[in-house]
Formats: sequence, C-alpha cells, structure tokens
Amino acid sequence: MIDKQQHFNVATTAISKRDYTSAHKACVEVIQAFGDDPHAYFLLGIIHIELGQINKAVKLLEKSNSLDARALTYAYLAKCFALIGDLNLAQAAAKLAPPTSLTRALDLDTVGVALSRVGDHEGALSYFKRALSINNDNPQFHYNYGVSSKFAGSFTQARDHFEQAISLNPNFYQAHFALSDLGGITAEKNHINRLLNASRTCEKHVEGRLHIGHALAKEYEALGQYDEAFEALQYAKAPKQQASQDALADYEMLFDYLQQQANSPCGSANKNLIKSIQAHGAQDSSPIFVIGMPRSGTTLVERILSHHSQVASGGELQDFGVAVKSLANTPSQHVLDLDTLKAAENLNMQEIGECYLARTAYLKQDGQRLVDKLPFNFFYVDLIRRALPNAKIICLMRDPMDTCVGNYRQLFSIHSPYYAYAYDLNAVGRFYLRFNKVMKAWAQKFPDNVYIQSYEALAIGPNEEVPKLLSFCDLAWEEQCLHVERNALPVSTASKVQVREAINTRSIGRWKQYSNHTNSLQKLLGYC
Repeated sequence: MIDKQQHFNVATTAISKRDYTSAHKACVEVIQAFGDDPHAYFLLGIIHIELGQINKAVKLLEKSNSLDARALTYAYLAKCFALIGDLNLAQAAAKLAPPTSLTRALDLDTVGVALSRVGDHEGALSYFKRALSINNDNPQFHYNYGVSSKFAGSFTQARDHFEQAISLNPNFYQAHFALSDLGGITAEKNHINRLLNASRTCEKHVEGRLHIGHALAKEYEALGQYDEAFEALQYAKAPKQQASQDALADYEMLFDYLQQQANSPCGSANKNLIKSIQAHGAQDSSPIFVIGMPRSGTTLVERILSHHSQVASGGELQDFGVAVKSLANTPSQHVLDLDTLKAAENLNMQEIGECYLARTAYLKQDGQRLVDKLPFNFFYVDLIRRALPNAKIICLMRDPMDTCVGNYRQLFSIHSPYYAYAYDLNAVGRFYLRFNKVMKAWAQKFPDNVYIQSYEALAIGPNEEVPKLLSFCDLAWEEQCLHVERNALPVSTASKVQVREAINTRSIGRWKQYSNHTNSLQKLLGYC
C-alpha cells in the first residue's frame, strides 16, 4: 500500500515547481489506491487552475467538496468563478470560506483577489488584512490590499501599502505605477528619480516598461512637463506597438460585420420584424447599458445614474458577452470574436436575455434598475436590443482627440484582449473612427433603444443633460443625481479618483497638452 501523505507531499512540491505531470500522477495514484479522496481531487483542481483549464478545475473542486466540503476548497472555487467572470458564484463561494476559516496567508490572498476581480473590494479587504496579519513581509499582499483600498476610496491607506510593497521589492513595477496613479504629485513631492532608477532595471522587461513608463508619464504630466510625459509613454509602449496593429486587424473584421448590420435597410418590413423581435426577447426593462470608448465618460454617467434611488450599479460586467459566448458555444478561447457574433445570430434571443438577467439578478433588489457600464458592450448593441428589447443603451461620445489621447495615456489591463489597440496612437485613432461610425448608425436606426450622450455637453451643462438622461431611462427626476461626488459606491475603473469629484470641465481639451506630438493623429481625425 502506498503512503497517502507522502504522495500528497510529492504532489504539493511538484505543483510548486510547476511539474504538473508528476503532481497529477501522484494524485491519481492516491485515488487508485484509496478510492475517491477529497484532497486528491482538490490538488487535481489546483493543477488545472495552474494549467488554465478553469472549467475542468471547477468540476474537480466540486467533486472534492461533494466528498468533504472545506473552506479551503471554496476559496479556490471563488478564484475559478472570478476567472470565468461569474460574479454571483464567486461571491457565493467566498461566503463559504470566511477569513476566520483560513489559516494560510496565500489562501486568504487568493479569495481577496477573487473578490477584487469581481468588484467586491470591501469584501476583499477583510481577506487581505488577515493575510497581512499572518505574513506582513509579502509585497504582493501589500499591493493587493492597496489596490482594493484605492477602489474603495481609501487613498491614504492605498498609498501606504503601495509604499510598503516597493520597500519590500524595489522592482515591484505595478506598485510604482499604482502609487503614481493616485496623484498628489508636486514639485516637492514626487517619485521621478526613483522611477528613473527603476526604468534602468526594466529595459528588457515589457510589462515593467509599461508600468514604469506610465508612472513617469503620470508624474511628468502632473508637473506640467508634457514633452517628457509623452516621451515616457513612447518608451512604455514601444515594445507593444506590433500588438496594436495585430489587434486592430482583428477589430476591423468585427467592425466590418457590425457596420454591415447597422447599415442594413430598416423599411416597413424591417420595422415589423423589429416589433416581432421585441415581442420575443426577454421582457424586462431593468437593464441600463452604458457604453462607449474607454476614457469617454462612461464612469461619470454610471455614477450619475447609480446615485438614483431606483438604480443599482453592477460596474463593468462581463455577463452579456459571457451569456452570448456560452450559448453560442464557439470553440475559441476569446469571449468576443467574429465567429461568436455570427453564431449568435442563430440563437434564441429570449434565452440570451434571460441568461443575462439570471446572472445579474443578485446585483439589484426587486424593482430596481441595473447599470452595466462595460464600455466594450458596444460590440453587442444589436444583440442587446434583440435579447433585451426594453433595455436602455447610453453611448458616450467625447471629442475624438481627447478620447484617443486619453486611451493612449491610460495603462489598461495588460492581459485583457480588449485593450491591445491602445499601444499605438494612430491605431487608437483608426479604432475610434470605426467605433464612431457604427455607433452613430445604431443610434439613428434605433433611437428608442440607443441614446448618444456628449461628454462635453454633460460636463458643461449637467443641469440640462442629467434630466434628459434620466428621462431616456424612464427614471423620475432626483436632485442627488447631479452630485456624483456624494456617491459612496466603490469605483473599479481608471476614473476612480476623478469621479469622486463634482462634475467639472477640467478634462475637456486636455489633448492639447500633447499637440506637439499628435500631428499624425490630428490628420487622421480631420483636425488639420
């Protein structure tokens, strides 16, 4: 008879060395010798998480729990559900692994990261705090605590933990950027010399260059040194420029397909078809989709709407795209691609709508409306309209140069396929032109469903624009919607600092600070 514990030790050591073949073999031998074993299935689940086979990992972890339900297993189920974008299941699993039930700092951090990933930053903080009480010398734990603190609005706490992460690991590039991103930079108080030193250590480190370069750009910009800021951005993004061109080629195919749909005639026969579609979609009027290019004001509109007494905020939800992908069942690993959009044409639209509603129901109370502000849902406008015919779609439109320069200035999620276009300024411009054209076509074609909101008009005249927004959404007027600075909900976007301020016009025309470096983009967009 084999030694079970020895095999578990072999498997655990092998996992730590990324020798997943040996780890898998040890776990299977335990099951063959002793029958179904909860820890063996747990370790098999961990192996499949590491291999990126999340759905398989979920099945193995659930098998483990069926034999012996443990908080530890629920902790890693929370991670799995967060990775596949299921907010509801991630939070449900986390509730079965409360902080006091976990004794290893790594396991606590795992649940915290899962909750942070699905936007529950307040919940995440309790796990990070306990993890640090067990191991205060791990820079990653400090960084994770800082990130959730920032999104929860605790900026001083965030700044302290980013500094601790850097003190423990001076080459912790993400912490450098996160600290600069918090602002508060002055001529007397900045991190430029430290960042310049860090830049010398990450010359051949692509992600390091992105983080340090963007951090330098943030600080130079705060000091009014815009030439140096732009040079820092170019330094940051240079290794990724080809990725922008590749991503743009993929997006061009999506835009071609959507433009063809948007330009199709809408005569009397089509109007009858629209009425038929509306009768067969999911009959729920609660969803409000806020869409648009990133950095165009989507978060501001979400904060305005979510300050209404009858509106809940879901943040940037992946659920509509995930619902389409799961029902289309296309083979690619990407949630959004041309094959999936084409396959969706043959799906039952009511089923898509009901799937989305089921996935997001926990985010609001009965009778409430729900704001979903994932900017890239503009790729699903027609599917949203057909699956949820009573939903309202608000698309932000900002000055083209401000939008494009804003995208180029922003360090988006490095591993998200959505943002790969943003490493090259002209690629951003070409992306914008395609987005602008297709969205104007949708708004003209479906004015009852799609509302174009000018960012500039909103910033300059909120007293006129906010009532029109509420009216489009069939919401009664409430004065508090004008005061986004009083909205205490967490913010999980790049606008986390700005939207805690009153509505203002400071961002209008900001691109002009970089006018010396944007001649090519200006020509592309017709500014000269």
